[in-house]
Amino acid sequence: MTAPIPRDIPDLPAIPGIPALLPSHVPATAVVAPARRPMAATCRLLVALVAAAAVAIELALGSPLRTLSHFAIQSNILLALIFTLSARRAWTARRPLPPALTGATLVYAIITGLTYHVLLANEASPFMLPGVLTGEATGPTGWHVITTHVLHTATPIAALLDWLLLTAPGQLRLRPAATWMLYPLTYLAFTLTRGELLVPGTPARYLYPFLDVAQHGYRSILANALLIGLATYALAILLVALDHARPNPLRHRVHQRAKTGFRLQPPVG
Repeated sequence: MTAPIPRDIPDLPAIPGIPALLPSHVPATAVVAPARRPMAATCRLLVALVAAAAVAIELALGSPLRTLSHFAIQSNILLALIFTLSARRAWTARRPLPPALTGATLVYAIITGLTYHVLLANEASPFMLPGVLTGEATGPTGWHVITTHVLHTATPIAALLDWLLLTAPGQLRLRPAATWMLYPLTYLAFTLTRGELLVPGTPARYLYPFLDVAQHGYRSILANALLIGLATYALAILLVALDHARPNPLRHRVHQRAKTGFRLQPPVG
């Protein structure tokens, strides 16, 4: 005979020193293992090498200090660094870089291309200067032809295609877009200070004709800078909106990797 089980079992007191377990969300990486993306890594590394090679050629052909003062050179150096880091993370199956950083790189690359093709290489523009990297009003020649097209056309298009085809959507946010304007404002202050420190008559004293204080005065220059700044911020807002509306190019590949090989069958009987 066994003793009857009591109906009411008193609650046991909590053991001191043991913290209560709190509910926690399981991270996605614990359910789906991170996957390497060799194709994305290869494409980004190739873009980074092309941008770095174009910058290196420009540094070898001209004055290093003047070359490094161009917005196109600085934005392409940033693009080469970010794409190299992104390629390494894609190759080693690590988390992507922060979207605020990659978004800023994309905005600067697109602004570089738009400024060149709309203002500098456009015959209808009052600020036409196709040989902006050499400071000449005529078109570039020799190696400058290749580097000009790489820095102002190829890398901006590559950055845009990488965002559209190799990056998951919905990552960009509107709040960091305002901080993306800090670098253009800093560059404006830098280029105006550089022009004031150089002796009047120095070649390429002001690197861009729409920022040439000696020719247009501060009032016109600040108006031009304001218009370009507003266009840059409008571009940032447009990219954020498109990022939340565009389709996911990685959805099909993620779905294929998520398959485990097991198939549920209906119950028997």
